Amino acid sequence: MTIDDRTRPEPHGHHHRDVSGGWLRPAVFGAMDGLVTNVSLISGVGGGGVSVHVIVLTGLAGLAAGAFSMATGEYVSVTSQNELIYAEVAKERHELEHNAAAEQAELAGMLRQRGISAATAKQAAAEISAFPDKALAVHALEELGVNPNDLPSPYVAAGASFLSFSAGAVVPLLPYLFGLHLLWVALLLAAATAVVGGGLVTRLTGRPFWKGAVRQVVLGGAAAGITYLIGLAVGHVAS
Repeated sequence: MTIDDRTRPEPHGHHHRDVSGGWLRPAVFGAMDGLVTNVSLISGVGGGGVSVHVIVLTGLAGLAAGAFSMATGEYVSVTSQNELIYAEVAKERHELEHNAAAEQAELAGMLRQRGISAATAKQAAAEISAFPDKALAVHALEELGVNPNDLPSPYVAAGASFLSFSAGAVVPLLPYLFGLHLLWVALLLAAATAVVGGGLVTRLTGRPFWKGAVRQVVLGGAAAGITYLIGLAVGHVAS
């Protein structure tokens, strides 16, 4: 029994958010998402010439909306993946209960593909199949690439996304929250944070720090610049 390749969950330990850098890399990516989103919003409304009150309100609304959106998306994504795995594991359990001989032969074949001799593979498959829970875990790992007893928590994933996005989104708001109502200070602080975040991600992948730093600043600066120009144009027309 195999799962369709288009919906095959990634092997345990190789989830797309855990490639290189463990928890740190997705945390930095989430923070950079929040940073670019909110500095763009603040630049846009700032370019429109609105009051400081509106800028702060926009920034806080952007932080809350983005963080909840990220958390919701991550929760649904991880939950859906887990439900897919549970469904496939349930099929495996049914096959083990009602077609044990065929499943044992299938397991022996999989062991043979790993270079184990026919006699050893047959014996190992028989020993594993003698314990239903162990057999189910082995079949799930071999066929689905996951350990059904060690799946990611959707609550942890959602919470981590919420916190990391919020951490990035609050950066361009800090000058305003501390009474320094200057857009250029917010932009400078956001740029410095982008340098650190972008450089850190590339260092985790073994590439030079400066490459990621420059890339993050250029992309974030482009987003903030475009929204600033939009705000400037709208503010000019509205006035």
